[in-house]
Amino acid sequence: MFGYIHANTKELTEVNKITYQAYYCGLCRQLKQSCGKKGQMLLNYDMTFLVILLSGLYELENTHEAFNCVRHPGRRQNVWINDATRYAADMSILLSYHNCLDDWRDEHSVAKRMIVKALQDDYERIGAQYPRQLHALEDYMKQLAAAEARQETNIDLVAGLTGQMLAELFDWKQDEWSEELRWFGFYMGKFIYLMDAYEDLEKDRKNKQYNILSYIADGREYEIYCKQLLTSMVAECAKSFERLPILQHADILRNVLYSGVWTRYEYLQLKRQKQELKEKKAAAARRTKNLKKQSKKRTN
Repeated sequence: MFGYIHANTKELTEVNKITYQAYYCGLCRQLKQSCGKKGQMLLNYDMTFLVILLSGLYELENTHEAFNCVRHPGRRQNVWINDATRYAADMSILLSYHNCLDDWRDEHSVAKRMIVKALQDDYERIGAQYPRQLHALEDYMKQLAAAEARQETNIDLVAGLTGQMLAELFDWKQDEWSEELRWFGFYMGKFIYLMDAYEDLEKDRKNKQYNILSYIADGREYEIYCKQLLTSMVAECAKSFERLPILQHADILRNVLYSGVWTRYEYLQLKRQKQELKEKKAAAARRTKNLKKQSKKRTN
C-alpha cells in the first residue's frame, strides 16, 4: 500500500537533499539493527517522512555517523539516527508484517508468506512494546477485510479505516501535539489508500478483486473526481502541518506535502496518456490496413 509519501528531490536544495538522505539511511541502519538484514528490505520513504516530521516537531538531537553502503560503494553515507528513527523502524516492521500477510492472503504469494514467517518473532517482540499501535493495526486489518468482503461502496468509510490506523501511529507520545498529529495521520492515511486504489484499479478489475474506485463511473468525470478527492486529502494534511510549530526541516516537509506526494500521480497520468496514444495509433493503423484491403478487393 505504501510508497507515495516522498520528496520531489529535483526541487530540494543540496543541503536538504543531504539531510533527507541522511534520515533515510538512518532508518535503513535502524531497521538492520532492529531485525537484521531482512529489516532493510522494509525500508521506504513513507516512514522516512514520519522520522523527519517527528524530528522537526520535537527538535530531536541526532546521532551522526558515516558508513560504507553496499548500494553506494563509491562514497560513505551520512547517517542520522534519533528516537523518532527507532520508533519509525518499529512501526515499519509492524506495518510490513500486516502488508505482506494481506498480500499472501489475497494473492497467495509464496514470497510474501516467507517474509511473514521471517518477521514473526520481531513482530511479536515489537508489538509487545507498542500495544496501542498493535491493536490499531490488527483492528484495522479486520475491519478492512470485512469491508472488502461485503463490497463496501462508501469511499469515506473505507479510506477512513487506513486514516484511523495511521492516526494512531502518528500519535507517538500522546501529548499536547496528539490531536494535530492524529488529524495529520488520518488524512494522510486516506490519501495513501485512495492513491493505491487509483493506481491498482485496472489490475484489480482484471483480477476481479475489490477496489473502492470501481464503483465510480469511468471517463473524464472519474478522473476529475479522483483528483479532487486526492487534493482534498492533501490539503487537510497541509492544514495540520501548518498548525504544528515545526521550524526544523520545514522546507523538506513542505516539499513532500506540496510536491512530492503528487509525483506518482503525475507519473501515472503520463503513463496512461502514452498508453492512450499508443492505442489510438494502433487503431489508426488497423483502419488504414482495412481500407487498403477493401481498396485492393475493389480493384481486383
